[in-house]
Amino acid sequence: MEHRLENRKISDWFSFFAPRLVLTAIVAGVLTRILLLLNPVTKVDFTALEWLKIFILGMVNDVAFAMIALVPAFLIYCCLNKWKYSKAGGWTIWGILLAAMLYFLLCDDISDQYGGVVPTIVNILSVFLFICFSIKWFIPSTRIPWRRFAIWATTFVYSLLIAMNIFSEWTFWSEFGVRYNFIAVDYLVYTNEVIGNIMESYNMPLLIALAVLAGAAVCYLMTRGGDIRDAGIGSTGRFLSNLAIVAAGAIAGGFFLHWGYRNLSTSNVFATELQENGCWNFLEAFSSNELEYEKFYPMLPGDEASSLQKQLCGQDSLGIRHEGDSTLQAKRKNIVLVTIESMSGGFMERYAGKEGITPNLDSLARGSMTFDSLFATGNRTVRGLEAVSLCIPPSSGESIVKRPDCGGRFATSKILHDYGYTVRFHYGGDSYFDNMGAFFSGNGYDVFDRKDMDQGKIVFENIWGVSDEDSYREALSALDRDYASGKPFFTHIMTISNHRPYTYPEGRIEYDGNPMSRSAAVKYTDWALGEFLREASLKPWFSETVFVILADHCASSAGKTSLPLDGYHIPAMIYSPGFVEPMAVKKVCSQIDIMPTLFSILGFSYDSRFYGQDILSPSFRQRAFVATYQDLGYYSDGILTVLSPVRKVRQYKVRSDEGYRFTEEELSQEVQPQLREAMALYQMANLEAGKGSAGSMAR
Repeated sequence: MEHRLENRKISDWFSFFAPRLVLTAIVAGVLTRILLLLNPVTKVDFTALEWLKIFILGMVNDVAFAMIALVPAFLIYCCLNKWKYSKAGGWTIWGILLAAMLYFLLCDDISDQYGGVVPTIVNILSVFLFICFSIKWFIPSTRIPWRRFAIWATTFVYSLLIAMNIFSEWTFWSEFGVRYNFIAVDYLVYTNEVIGNIMESYNMPLLIALAVLAGAAVCYLMTRGGDIRDAGIGSTGRFLSNLAIVAAGAIAGGFFLHWGYRNLSTSNVFATELQENGCWNFLEAFSSNELEYEKFYPMLPGDEASSLQKQLCGQDSLGIRHEGDSTLQAKRKNIVLVTIESMSGGFMERYAGKEGITPNLDSLARGSMTFDSLFATGNRTVRGLEAVSLCIPPSSGESIVKRPDCGGRFATSKILHDYGYTVRFHYGGDSYFDNMGAFFSGNGYDVFDRKDMDQGKIVFENIWGVSDEDSYREALSALDRDYASGKPFFTHIMTISNHRPYTYPEGRIEYDGNPMSRSAAVKYTDWALGEFLREASLKPWFSETVFVILADHCASSAGKTSLPLDGYHIPAMIYSPGFVEPMAVKKVCSQIDIMPTLFSILGFSYDSRFYGQDILSPSFRQRAFVATYQDLGYYSDGILTVLSPVRKVRQYKVRSDEGYRFTEEELSQEVQPQLREAMALYQMANLEAGKGSAGSMAR
């Protein structure tokens, strides 16, 4: 009887695989919860209802996610059909795969925007898929063995992931005391750093061997009881039945998980986390882009934090700081703000750059009010955009720009509208990327991007968008129209060209070396900015315009510490011949201070809710905010304070040389004044950011 059971022929693979995956997910979920309960981090103090939720509701959560996890397996199941080997189907698929392979190998495709190993992986995958299908198409005898391999490989991959997830959940819980959250998403962003940390912290050869053995064991248990060597798609009726089950199960599972996580939690954090499904938590964190500040960061008592934050920002009890003198006439100069993609201060000769690739920026700095000790708030474009438009410290998790409730904030656009300005965000790419369009339009900007440009005049474009010279040309035309309207204008231009894949129009610069290198792109970006300012100088509105030029972030933020100041030092200057006196401002300051400083120069009078302040004011408190997704840094009085999840605090003594190169030495004892300031400012900024647009407008 046992022999016959073991050799039962399976014709429909998915009908055999799906229930076994669900059962395996249940067993793995129970095992994971038991292991997490035994973890020293866990404080076991649950009510009877909480125990039921941990295991009964937890099991339901695991089943719900398993139904979602079946979707990729079903797509593979669809590929087991025989139609693809018909004459029409085979040649069609072969041609599509050939075209896709050539496109990824020869063209600048969507994968190039991510840089790193992503384009290589995509290229290898496209070649692999083409070769695989070509072998099966032209050598029919390989089709059955290949299908058997695909079935076994799919089962093993699922089994391996289940085994690895149990280990990953244990290690993540050991460090943070919760299931996956935005920190886990952050780990995907900083892959190199994370892999390096894992390699140094664990015996990886042993762990990989154990994971493979565990995956093989799970695979054996999942396939035991049937002969799947010749399995594929069964009858049409069975296929449609499976389709209906997967569709309904995935939709119902997603709805239950999304609803349940918001309505079935308990007051005991450990009980809530244990009843949840870690993989779904990861997806939720990926979509929400937030990291709960109260749960993970060191906190001051609420009243103390609020009082200290208002003191540091010069605000009254309502969180308002009055700026300017309302009895004086404001100078309503036109304003052009240019944020330059990935422009590290170290590229410039002014800051000890050796390559000579920024002659225009270096010349511009000598004729501008230049902020030599200004630091970017983050290492992504959205952080820079957030800083100069909202003038607030960076938030934990993802930038406000990418959050669903990004609109209706207290932004610089409000002050500009109050003074009668037209306000525009000008971007040479597609503004839907990184949610930029929604953020700027939701905060009072008119958004102008690639789709609004005269397509016949575009000189060059790549996957990111049009070249900087194209973007500047379109901006100049728009500025001419704004000038003709008689209203003062504000235009924020975000450049693109200094970004991987580092392509730009030919014949613009001379560069000895790889023309698709970062240095070459920097030189082109500098050239395009110089041409833009030269052409602007010929316009009738030039003498009445102030140009603000700064980077959105550095080219790289890698270093020996999590927040190396070398990776955050950026060029920043205010340029307006005859109006703004050239000078070197040495005060330590932040991106969030640029616009308040400009408003002060222009004599604007307004009630400010910004954390950013006028750098030129005698009362300005020198400090800078620098951050990753989870590490929040505060640089003041030569001390860099870093707040991290699990209420971790590190402080470093910072030293710099004349070339703006920084060294950081970790301190063994806490420096309380800087620590309290960092805690108060980040605590209040993050709690206010989490309130969304309603909270921001109510402040």
